[in-house]
Amino acid sequence: MADSFEFPVDRTQVMLFARSVLDINPAFVEPDSPEAKANGGLVTPPTFVQSSAHYQPDYPLDLTRPRKDAPAAARSGGGGGGLGRGLHAEQHYEYHHPIHPGDVLTVTTKPGERWEKEGRRGGKLMFSESITEYTNQDGVLCVTARSIGVQTGRAVDQ
Repeated sequence: MADSFEFPVDRTQVMLFARSVLDINPAFVEPDSPEAKANGGLVTPPTFVQSSAHYQPDYPLDLTRPRKDAPAAARSGGGGGGLGRGLHAEQHYEYHHPIHPGDVLTVTTKPGERWEKEGRRGGKLMFSESITEYTNQDGVLCVTARSIGVQTGRAVDQ
């Protein structure tokens, strides 16, 4: 089953994100720059779509939002998996179409593949993939993000 929500792309958010990652490309902040004009207007920095977490209704790593139940990250004891044995292993992005301020993206996340591998110090390693698609208001797929998490079968031997 896929979860989805809307992510409005705001020019100020784009500017602040670009500044936070020290990216001074004029295509992100100066509408009259040759870089912006070449892209059909201002565009977002490559990993800007991660900002969509601010709009995800039950983002598990946001401990500041009021909620009825404790978020999964708090219940499991750490980021990436239960009992502090999980972590974010990889992140991949595939760019299909530019994202512009003013776009409203539909963010849809669905489970991907799962696989296992024997580890050297933590026992069995269980990998899981999550696929997130960012589609604009015209139904055009802009970005596909693939996230891979891993959880160890037991605490790592020292």
